[in-house]
Amino acid sequence: MRLTQEHARTLLLAAQGLCAPVEQPTTKDAVLAAIRQMGVLQIDTISVVARSPYLVLWSRLGTYEPRWLDELLVEGAIFEYWAHALCFLPMGEYGLYRRDMLEPIGPRARARAWIAQQPEVPARVLDRIRSAGPLRSAEFPGVGFRSSGWWDHKPEKVALEQLFLAGELMIARRENFQRVYDLRERVLPGWNDANLPTAEESQRAFALRAVRALGVAKARWVPDYYRTAKRGIGVLLDALAAEGLLLRAQVDGWAEPAYIHPDNRTMAEAITAGSLVPQRTTLLSPFDPVVWDRARALELFGFAYRIETYTPAAKRRYGYYSLPILHRGALVGRLDAKAHRKEQIFAVRAVHLESGVAVTYELLVALATTLQKCATWHNTPEVIVGECDPPQLREALRAALTL
Repeated sequence: MRLTQEHARTLLLAAQGLCAPVEQPTTKDAVLAAIRQMGVLQIDTISVVARSPYLVLWSRLGTYEPRWLDELLVEGAIFEYWAHALCFLPMGEYGLYRRDMLEPIGPRARARAWIAQQPEVPARVLDRIRSAGPLRSAEFPGVGFRSSGWWDHKPEKVALEQLFLAGELMIARRENFQRVYDLRERVLPGWNDANLPTAEESQRAFALRAVRALGVAKARWVPDYYRTAKRGIGVLLDALAAEGLLLRAQVDGWAEPAYIHPDNRTMAEAITAGSLVPQRTTLLSPFDPVVWDRARALELFGFAYRIETYTPAAKRRYGYYSLPILHRGALVGRLDAKAHRKEQIFAVRAVHLESGVAVTYELLVALATTLQKCATWHNTPEVIVGECDPPQLREALRAALTL
């Protein structure tokens, strides 16, 4: 199969559920389906707008009830663990991550070693959760502990994290976005480690899932998706293609081989035939799979992106928490927003369009509509617009918001 660069961009967006217009109303089942489609939903706690996992879902689903994500965790349809980063993950794929928890080397093995070397605190933590039920870190008093720095945590919190990493504890739910820990056997009763895939089966499964989520992929893009081993990935993908588990593709301008998952064949054919074109205008989280690999975003979309949250204010170019603007298959700019929930104001502190992006009526209406929908979903219905680049965008966007 031969694709252009534009086809490759569209196929990524289609595979991520970001191509067609949003259909309303949506349901809790659609939230779960979106997580399964992406494979991973990265967790981040910054809340100047909606926290990242909720915003990633809004980009795909439009207006929905954020509590549905929380309920899916409580119901056991999803679970939390480390994948691309700390993520919500489909429960049906727990075995792949359980295999990772039990690997003899790596951070999970180091967690088990830490527990074995100083068993008193982990044992005390497990005993308390076993008798009292699910608990937050804040419910462990840390008697005698005095923090000496930002990353200095009480022993019980460290133990909770190590027990979670080792797979002895799971997250039963979140309360005010704080993790509530419980025993693995209570969150996932009936699990048997005899059900584990082999290491080879796990490696193949992660590679296949990454290619499917990326739409069309170069070998060097694949390991980042689930943070799997880079060594040997080209050989693995070639072998999967030889078995018919992946399709080979050529993308104009790519020197490397490209791969498509068979599940995406119909979408790819529709894109190349011109019957599937990107129509979505939305805002993306900095931790959206489309842009979390900054090198891939630059290579595929020509979009140089970084989050400036940890950049000193005086050195920021685009703002504290800039959100990429996706418009009809292109990343056309970024905006820095903050939801003032008490005042019910959605402040767009700055909008920066990419060089060469024309301020058309169609773009203005689409962006204004997107901003108003996002603001309404945040329960901050009043949208105010600050600095814009180009400068004439400010008044034009304000006018479009009144249409």
